[in-house]
Amino acid sequence: MVRAAPARAEGLTVAEVMESGAAVAQARSSFRDPAGRTLRVAGRVFRAVTPEGWETLSAFLNTRFARECIARKDLVESWTTGEDELARLVRAECPQSVVLEHQPVFFPSFPNEWPAEMLRAAAFLTLDLAEGAAPEGFGLKDATPHNILFDGAQPVFVDLLSFQRRSPSVATWRAYSQFVRTFLLPLAVDCRLGLPFGPLLLAHRDGLKPEQVYEWASPWQRATPPLLTLATIPVWLGRRLNPDDQELYREKELANPERARFIYLHLLRRARRALARLVPRKNAASPWLDYSARADHYTQDDLRAKESFVREAIGDFRVSSVLDVGCNTGRFSAVAARCGASVVAIDADAAVTGRTWELARAAHLGILPLVVDIARPTPAAGWRNRECDSFLDRARGRFDLVLMLALVHHLLVNERVPLPELVALAADLTTDLFLVEYVDPSDPMFRRLARGRLYLHENLSESVFEQALGQRFEFVRRRRLAGGRRSLSLWRKRT
Repeated sequence: MVRAAPARAEGLTVAEVMESGAAVAQARSSFRDPAGRTLRVAGRVFRAVTPEGWETLSAFLNTRFARECIARKDLVESWTTGEDELARLVRAECPQSVVLEHQPVFFPSFPNEWPAEMLRAAAFLTLDLAEGAAPEGFGLKDATPHNILFDGAQPVFVDLLSFQRRSPSVATWRAYSQFVRTFLLPLAVDCRLGLPFGPLLLAHRDGLKPEQVYEWASPWQRATPPLLTLATIPVWLGRRLNPDDQELYREKELANPERARFIYLHLLRRARRALARLVPRKNAASPWLDYSARADHYTQDDLRAKESFVREAIGDFRVSSVLDVGCNTGRFSAVAARCGASVVAIDADAAVTGRTWELARAAHLGILPLVVDIARPTPAAGWRNRECDSFLDRARGRFDLVLMLALVHHLLVNERVPLPELVALAADLTTDLFLVEYVDPSDPMFRRLARGRLYLHENLSESVFEQALGQRFEFVRRRRLAGGRRSLSLWRKRT
């Protein structure tokens, strides 16, 4: 059931919205569905649905299954709009439409930014919804990870217009091939071929084709599951089919509805078995998975001091949102989340972000781990570069506190990013606080990274580092670590 709008403070007025330039904007990836579109304004998310689309959607939302999914937070919570200024503005933008408001997810992300563990969780949720809706007479008309956002570590299905009535005599799932292309094949190339799927999904929004995966696989891989059934057999069969034969694209209807239902559920369960076999590699060749255990430049006292410094900063300044840049396996993200902050944790290494997601999911922590290299952050993508915002556009001005722990020296040495540029980036991302770790060029890790190029950083010192920070921030506090070559400092953004 769609509930009525909850009591809430009045939002921005139309005049304030227009004055601030925050006019109604069509949300990314929403223009492709003829049944409706999603709109955003002043931090709120609305969905305008055509009368025909609303007839189907309202029927689905009134099923017991939909109510249970919303209660579990598997489906986005929605309500009919009230009469405040912004709701009226949206209705004026979309006349003859029914307008709902959705509970917004704190930070939207895209499938190319997820580790394999998160893509797999999204795939299981998709199958759960497709199978659970069947007894109610509904199914999913599409099956793409773009239908899902993560609220912390929890996948949430947000594209309610994907649900449609299902004829009891139809034995096929029209979205099955899309599920294979966007979920199973990307996971297969990641788990079995060792090819990260993130860049592939960024380049191929609609997923991977069996022909592509077949070409990448070795003869032995082509002949063994899961690639045998996901890529090789479809390629072989495709060579015999006539693509102009329209019978290939017609839904198969059977005279016996019970038999049709059995075949339909069998197809979903076969997809589930294939998904269950695609387990992310736990022994991924990542030097960062056991970094904390191997690090010889930290003592346990140093690590506890870092945790305490982060905890105190969050508590003293009542921080509610944190961006942890270079999160590794999420040790300090977990500290922030346990203090009550919503955390987005990013790292260029998919193995450590996967480990962070597992930690957050098991401990029910509000951490969203993403595979993002801050030196090469996710670009804008899609039609006219407007379907998926860049990471920096999504992150700018969203966080009370930005953490850069044991990261800046990597960017200075490996990426050759000038220190003023790093400071400017931090100032763009935080609305208030910046907590950063200084690593002196005499530190063993700094010297290891430099590989004989220390002369490039001979002018770097703690005073130079803090002078650069002082251009955009005001000093708050400092804590030196036991080794003497590292220190933590907290800074407040100049207004």
